[in-house]
Amino acid sequence: MKSLRTVYIIGNGPSSSHTVGPYSAARLYKSRYPEADAFEVTLFGSLAFTGEGHGTGKAIQEAIPEAVVIFNRDIPEDDLPHPNTMLFTARKNGEILNQTRIFSIGGGAIRIEGETSADDLEVYPEKDFSEMLAFCREHRLSLKDFVYTREEAGLKDALRNVWHAMEASVERGLQTEGILPGGLGISRKAKMLYEKRCYNEGADITMNRLISSYAYAACEENACGNIVVTAPTCGSCGVIPGILYYMRHDRGFPEEEILDALAVAGLVGNVIRTNASISGAEAGCQAEIGSACSMAAAGLASLYGLSNDEIEYSAEIAMEHNLGLTCDPVGGLVQIPCIERNAVACMRAINCVNLARFLYQTRKVSFDEVIATMYQTGKDLNEKYRETSHGGLALMYHAEHDQPQINQ
Repeated sequence: MKSLRTVYIIGNGPSSSHTVGPYSAARLYKSRYPEADAFEVTLFGSLAFTGEGHGTGKAIQEAIPEAVVIFNRDIPEDDLPHPNTMLFTARKNGEILNQTRIFSIGGGAIRIEGETSADDLEVYPEKDFSEMLAFCREHRLSLKDFVYTREEAGLKDALRNVWHAMEASVERGLQTEGILPGGLGISRKAKMLYEKRCYNEGADITMNRLISSYAYAACEENACGNIVVTAPTCGSCGVIPGILYYMRHDRGFPEEEILDALAVAGLVGNVIRTNASISGAEAGCQAEIGSACSMAAAGLASLYGLSNDEIEYSAEIAMEHNLGLTCDPVGGLVQIPCIERNAVACMRAINCVNLARFLYQTRKVSFDEVIATMYQTGKDLNEKYRETSHGGLALMYHAEHDQPQINQ
């Protein structure tokens, strides 16, 4: 299993698979062929169907300004090696120098066909969460200590950079008003949520409102293409910051403990990424919001000082009750239902931790089992529910009526 460092990537939204990954791929490809005088990038699958709304072409042209970007929507997904497939072509004087397929595999990560990258180096010999727990039991380690035992020195500094980027995305979002780009006419809501109290508001409602405002803030920054952190994706970038920003700034938890929570959350995301998927195009939104909810629950449980078994159960409950969640972004934009979904996932993660405190000794399903279930469910989902905007809300929503309509 690879380092969890690559679970958290700092970059521009609105989509890790559709902007961060393609930008990285384009930048790398251009560096390999400096002699080329023309580049062409053909997008397939989910990248072709929702790439315009996600800004994929713009991201590629930021790395290769002269690139011609083609959205090929004619190739069936079953004929593609990955739902997010890109074909890069470099030319010199009209002659093809090279053609390479690169896959945006989720969370901003890329894979080049036929190659092994430095990011593929194994850091964890354990293949799943059960083996990690067994090692921890044998050596009497907490999960956070296990992470620091396995990872190279400097992880905490890397996590500190990640945390500061998360904080900055929340704080920018809380200060900004206006309309999100893309044509849906959606207003930013984070600042209003943060400042507006309801009548006779109790402590629980205040907590809910503040955490939701933090999640909205990060997600609205993402929707505007600003700097966020994949956690584990851009589309789910508000869940972990929503909870941890509240715990740091409203509950007073020290930054060092927040970093440890990020380490445990990253470990959970790493297991999901390795044994299933964090790509909405590959497994639906259960792979994005479900993973983020699971990571946030694990991080929060660790922050509270719960046992390894309680942490695992928190993560398992969170994923289990996101199974089947579809990825159907309206207009191919990371706005409806994505932003609201981040806030809802924050509340769910908190509830999962509370359940795990009392019920972990009665559990029947392991985290590894529910991850395997999520991946199989994702494979079984029709392609229109896997970030193609062909079904669900993306099909039913009609902006001119301000409400969903069923096609007759």
